[in-house]
Amino acid sequence: MATAAILVSGLLASMRSTPGRAQWSVVESEVVTELVVGLVIAVGIVGILVPVLPGTSLVWAAILVWALVTQAGAAWVVLLVATSTIGIAAVVKYLVPHRRLRHAGVPGSSIMLGAALGVVGFFAIPVIGLPVGFVGGIYAAEHHRQRSGRAAWTSTITAMRAVGLAILIELAGAMLAAAAWLVAAVAT
Repeated sequence: MATAAILVSGLLASMRSTPGRAQWSVVESEVVTELVVGLVIAVGIVGILVPVLPGTSLVWAAILVWALVTQAGAAWVVLLVATSTIGIAAVVKYLVPHRRLRHAGVPGSSIMLGAALGVVGFFAIPVIGLPVGFVGGIYAAEHHRQRSGRAAWTSTITAMRAVGLAILIELAGAMLAAAAWLVAAVAT
């Protein structure tokens, strides 16, 4: 992070000015664009792991902006790769965990209650309320359904693993998109 701050301050210091307005050279504006896009991609990846920000949307939007600004053939190929990997990950992140939950016998209603209580928990207990509410909601629904604490906890663990798998799948798609961008940004 300190390196990025030094680069940005160096760019600002090297900015050429004309009377009345500042002007960037083409190289400087490309570097700043790539730094900002890289920062937004990094924030998007963090947003996948900490579900407060729309992670994959930020990653994709940053790459879209980069492609629009760059206007190079490689940029459009990277946008296509990013769209494909993020799109495939978005589909797979629902199919694979859903199949595992269905196989384990955890109904969708338990997941929905967990999600609803996760949202309530997010506002009731800042920072840790989302996972606490989610786990508590699934456990409560499964305990009510199965009438057994041990069976409810087993279902809760299965649901948490499925959610973790969905996050990993989404993260893999975003990381592949980010890697494609990074390779193209370094190459150009």
